[in-house]
Amino acid sequence: MLLAIGGPTGTGKSAAALDIAEELSRRGTAAEVVNADAMQLYRGMDIGTAKLALAERRGVPHHMLDVLDVTEQASVAAYQQQARRHIESIAARGRIPILVGGTGLYMHSVLYRMAFPGTDREIREYWEAQRDDIGSSRLHLVLRQRDPAAAAAIAPSDGRRIVRALEVGDLTGRRFSEFTAWANTPWCEARVLVMDQPQDALAETLHRRAEDMWDRGVLAETRMLVRRGLIRESTAGKAIGYAQALAVLAGTLTEAAARAETARATVRYARRQRTWFRRYRHAQWLEYVQLDPAAQADAVLSALP
Repeated sequence: MLLAIGGPTGTGKSAAALDIAEELSRRGTAAEVVNADAMQLYRGMDIGTAKLALAERRGVPHHMLDVLDVTEQASVAAYQQQARRHIESIAARGRIPILVGGTGLYMHSVLYRMAFPGTDREIREYWEAQRDDIGSSRLHLVLRQRDPAAAAAIAPSDGRRIVRALEVGDLTGRRFSEFTAWANTPWCEARVLVMDQPQDALAETLHRRAEDMWDRGVLAETRMLVRRGLIRESTAGKAIGYAQALAVLAGTLTEAAARAETARATVRYARRQRTWFRRYRHAQWLEYVQLDPAAQADAVLSALP
């Protein structure tokens, strides 16, 4: 039995997971958390990702945090394998795995049977050269001709994913969208909670959160990560908060403008997350203030074999 807690950023997913884990523990069944936030995979990216410090985890073991350097590229295929290994290990020890995060594709890769094609360095380098030559937007037009469904799901500015979609098409002879289509076959039995807030209230929460991120020192954290190899063109360098901080360090944004853009980008991201999680028709949606850990523990324990 797997408990999954998803939803937009800033809605209390981590706190909900810990509340439920503590309730399960009180009943004699321990739980462990498996992270499903792509940016929390990166070591050193703490303030900007709202990663719980060790002292804030209430003694509940957490997995899939701090497993990548900022110079590495996060991969949903690699994440799927590693997260599932942790989940199987937790269950084998008689504990409840709780999958928590807002990166919809990462969570979905665990919950459903998604297959991921391999890679080919020569093909990838060819399309990367095309991207560098004509730009991501024009390469997106190529993808639209070859795989309209994939093009509809990938932003014209997302050069890395456009290249990946074209690489997969050349490598397999199949459209990239066939591999990323919404799967209907569950990987395991799972209870899914989606945490949310009314849109206006969440926007206020996220604006305060963005200000707090800057007040707590995301700029200094980014400066430290630059020394470790963080660059704007990397996956980690595109994360909200860090991308704006890098622009401040590069002199292309003032800090005031970066703060405002961080808030706007976070609100836009939360809208996309909400849209993603609406696909989970069987999920229970609730606000954190509505959370009843005892009721959730009842539901989880009643589903155990």
